[in-house]
Amino acid sequence: MVLLLPLLIVCTVEHSVARTHSLRYFRLGVSDPSYGIPEFISVGYVDSHPITTYDSGSRRKEPRAPWMAEHLEPDHWERYTQLLRGWQQAFRVELERLQRHYNHSGFHTYQRMIGCELLEDGSTTGFLQYAYDGEDFIIFDKDTLSWTAIGSVAHIIKRAWEANLHELQYQKNWLEEECIAWLKRFLEYGKDTLQRTEPPLVRVYHKETLPGITTLFCRAHGFYPPEISMIWMKNGEEMIQEMDLGDILPSGDGTYQTWISLELDPQSSDLYSCHVEHCDVHMVFQVPQEKNEVIYLPAPAQ
Repeated sequence: MVLLLPLLIVCTVEHSVARTHSLRYFRLGVSDPSYGIPEFISVGYVDSHPITTYDSGSRRKEPRAPWMAEHLEPDHWERYTQLLRGWQQAFRVELERLQRHYNHSGFHTYQRMIGCELLEDGSTTGFLQYAYDGEDFIIFDKDTLSWTAIGSVAHIIKRAWEANLHELQYQKNWLEEECIAWLKRFLEYGKDTLQRTEPPLVRVYHKETLPGITTLFCRAHGFYPPEISMIWMKNGEEMIQEMDLGDILPSGDGTYQTWISLELDPQSSDLYSCHVEHCDVHMVFQVPQEKNEVIYLPAPAQ
């Protein structure tokens, strides 16, 4: 038997088109590509969408989104292919140098992340950092034109990089101006994908997970963008400490899914509700006392 929710409250607040967006480039170098990983990889993302890729096998920068291929001319891809071939060589040299400093051999990794964010209020942020074997290594502070070093080896590099004031200023300008300009351009190219809104479909149900233990589940899926807030409330009070939260995961169709759960006393007469916020829309799903499964229709269009 399926029981439709007897009470569904949807509260819509003033909707704002503004949304935080980001442009990020990740580069990875490995010391031993025999593990099946290319010696060098570079991937670009707008928000959670891959837009470009390059690796040491293809030795070509290529589009990962159709709207990137449509709007950028062949000379763009050729120019950045040549730049990334240079980065591939630089990563090999830097990784070898780090292994000598640490007296390491075998499989090791060197990573770089650079990017920027355009926030809802129109302000911007920028970030640039490196990691060695997955641990933070050295981080750029564009406001002070300095590097924060983690560990003695990173301090050696910090002194060398901070001696080049021209390069420090270049990085600051790229993060604050060029990166944001590219992000705005890409958002326009891919606006049908990147600036769309798909509200979540929400399903709430009871389940006996162990003998004598009943768990409430609130699952949301089919939503975009991936930013979403979900909490359980009991008699109007938040149950944050008692909740289990699932990761926000891609569904494989360009949308996302997640869940929250809460154990409860099956004999309790408390009133539970799942609160979901997505793109300025607040939805409240009241849980009935019956233990039958509860299924909800899609959230209303925004």
